[in-house]
Amino acid sequence: MPNFHYTALDAKGEQANGQVAAATEAEAVQKLRAQGLYPTHIAEEGKGKPGIASKSMVKKAKAKSINISFGKGGSTVKPKVLMVFTRQLATLIDSGLPLLRSLTVLGKQEPNPVLKSTISSLADSVQGGSTFSESLAQHPKMFNKLFVNMVKAGELGGVLEVVLNRLAEYQEKAQKLKNKIVSAMVYPAIVMFIAVAILVFLMIFIVPKFKEMFSETDSELPLISQIVFGFSEFCLGRPIAGIPNVVWVFVALGGLIVALNAFGKTKGGRHLIDNFKLRLPILGDVTRKSAVSRFARTLGTLVTSGVPILQALNITRDTAGNVIVSDAIAKVHEAVKEGESIVTPLSSSGVFPSMVISMVDVGEETGQLPEMLLKIADVYDDEVDNAVTALTSILEPMMIVLLALVVGSIVFALFLPLIKMISEMSDQ
Repeated sequence: MPNFHYTALDAKGEQANGQVAAATEAEAVQKLRAQGLYPTHIAEEGKGKPGIASKSMVKKAKAKSINISFGKGGSTVKPKVLMVFTRQLATLIDSGLPLLRSLTVLGKQEPNPVLKSTISSLADSVQGGSTFSESLAQHPKMFNKLFVNMVKAGELGGVLEVVLNRLAEYQEKAQKLKNKIVSAMVYPAIVMFIAVAILVFLMIFIVPKFKEMFSETDSELPLISQIVFGFSEFCLGRPIAGIPNVVWVFVALGGLIVALNAFGKTKGGRHLIDNFKLRLPILGDVTRKSAVSRFARTLGTLVTSGVPILQALNITRDTAGNVIVSDAIAKVHEAVKEGESIVTPLSSSGVFPSMVISMVDVGEETGQLPEMLLKIADVYDDEVDNAVTALTSILEPMMIVLLALVVGSIVFALFLPLIKMISEMSDQ
C-alpha cells in the first residue's frame, strides 16, 4: 500500500505535515478527515512533491478550519436565537429537505453573524462526512450536552425532525419560564433603584440646606432629625482621598457583589449559596419549583427522545442549575446504576416534593416514566407561574410602602424642627 505525503490544516488552522498509508488519494483524504485534518497538498510517495491538491480543496479546508476555530472560541448566541434556529431546522427537515440543504438555507438567511458562521461550519462538517451530532459537538459553547445527545438519539432512531421539534418545545418552555421570573423581578428592582436614587439626592442636596438653617437655632433637634442630619453628614464626609463616603458605600457594595460572585464559583461557596436560595422564605419556593420543573422536563425530554436513562441522568445533573439538585440527581444515577428504583434517592434527598415522588413512582410502575415527568414539568410550570404572580402582587405594595416610608421619614425629619420653631414663636 503506497504512502502519501500531505500538508493539512487542523481544526485550529495550524499546519501539519506527515504521511499516511492508503490505496488511493481519495482514501488518504478520507483518513485525514477522520483524524480532523483538512489536506491542502497531497502526493503519493515517489511521484512528486506534495502540491497537487486543488485550489478548491485548499479554500474549503481553510474555510473549515476558520469556522471551527471561530465556533470553539467561546462565541455563543442568546437562547431565543438558538430556539428560533432549532424550530426552523425542524420545520425544514419535517418538510422533506435534506439536512445539508436545510443548513445551507438557514445559513443564507441568518442575520446573526455568530450563528451564521456556526451554521456554515456545521454544513461543511456534515458535507465532509461527519454526523450532525458530531458537528454540533464541535461547538460546545453554543450547543450543550442536552442538545447534542438528543440529536444523536434522533439520528440513531431515524427521527431527527421529531427530536428537533421536542428540542424547540423544550427551549421555548424553558425560555418562557425564565422570562416570567425575570419580569417579576424587574418591578421591585426599578422601585428599589428609585428609592436609593431619591435617598441619595435628598441626603446630598436637600438635607444639608435644612441643616444649615437649623444650625442657627439654639433649640435641640428631635431624635429623628438628628439621625437624618447625621446620616447626611456621613454621606458627604471625605475622609479617604477626598472622595465622599456615599461613593465608597457604592464601591463597597460593588466589591461585595464581586466577592460573592467569586465565592459562588468555588465548590463550597456554590453549595452554600444554592442551599440558601432553596431555604429563602418566599423566593426559595419559586427556586425549588423552578428546579423541579427543569429536572422533570429535561429528563423527560431526553428519555422520550431515546437517550439511555443513565446518560439522560448525567445530562440532567449537568444542566440542573443548582448544586443541591445536581447532588440529588447524582444519587439517583448511582441507584439506577445499581438496578434500584428512582423513587428512593429522590425521597431521601429532601429536595423534591412528595407529589413529584408519588408521580414518579406511578410512572415507574406503569412504564410511563417519560410521560409522567413531562406532566410533572407542566404542573410545576403552572406552579411557578402562580408563585411568581403571587410574589409580584405581594412585592408591589411592599415596595411602594417602603418607598413612602423612606421619603416620608426624611420629609418628617426635615419639617418637624420647623414646626417646632413656628410653635415656639407663636407661644412667644
